[in-house]
Amino acid sequence: MDSAFMKARIARKSIEATDIVGLELAPLEGTSFPAFSAGSHIDVEIRPGLVRQYSLCNDPTERHRYQIGVLRDPASRGGSIAVHDELAEGQVVRISPPRNHFALVPARRSLLFAGGIGVTPILCMAERLAQTGAAFELHYCSRSPDRTAYRRRIAQSSFAERVHFHFDDGDPAQRLDLPAVLGPVDADTHLYVCGPCGFIEYVTGGAKTRGWPAAQIHFEYFAGQAIDTSGDGSFEVMLASSGRVLTVPADRTVVAVLAENGVEIPVSCEQGVCGTCLTRVLEGEIEHRDQFLLDDERAANNQFTPCCSRARSRRLVLDL
Repeated sequence: MDSAFMKARIARKSIEATDIVGLELAPLEGTSFPAFSAGSHIDVEIRPGLVRQYSLCNDPTERHRYQIGVLRDPASRGGSIAVHDELAEGQVVRISPPRNHFALVPARRSLLFAGGIGVTPILCMAERLAQTGAAFELHYCSRSPDRTAYRRRIAQSSFAERVHFHFDDGDPAQRLDLPAVLGPVDADTHLYVCGPCGFIEYVTGGAKTRGWPAAQIHFEYFAGQAIDTSGDGSFEVMLASSGRVLTVPADRTVVAVLAENGVEIPVSCEQGVCGTCLTRVLEGEIEHRDQFLLDDERAANNQFTPCCSRARSRRLVLDL
């Protein structure tokens, strides 16, 4: 694990909604946490060899704690279940410093959309926008009230009147009316969305259809999309610093092959969501499979996420 990781104590573990727990992490005595900005996330070592990424959801002016929310997802790769079943109050875990790939952009107005546990970074944004006196609305969609995390916290917040709840099992009249919420395109309004892949695609697709520029649409995935790997073949990667050539089989990732050969790249989500493993590509054609890079960044063909992306060409030359 990266030496930059630090120790934190689980000061509180709470039930925030059905299948959602909240963890409050505190620095050990004599230490402090780095500052963070709205939209930041940290890596948490749940147990040795199991590291997962979680968005910070508390007030970004706070320095005495980090708060995360975790959905128990049976379809996950084990991280969420381990958080629910194995981590306990008082336990010491290792965490990374905060990183932010989903930062707020200064704007006259912001539209925030949260789907399920995707509320965590969005809630942090709402805290920050409320503090600065900025205009915003938060539309929070979930299956039902009992599965809606942080409802009490939102109700007690200074921005409660700006939050609109939309429940799948509620009266049809309260469902999210996306065209009405988006309204006409406004150059001074930015849109932020986080949640399941389908929810993100619904909101961002609706915005693009109505003419919203990509520069005003911001999103963060919590999980990678399913990818058809049946047609995958092998290819080579060359390390530019040494000229060493490694073969990546059809059933292995670039990250795994590099690690087997003593080349360690920092990874977190391992699904092309977080950008932790982003690596520069000097030659070759990339087959992007991530949910992190923007369309223009993909088109530049000079960086990729080796945890999931592959090569269209016979070889990629990596800046390693």
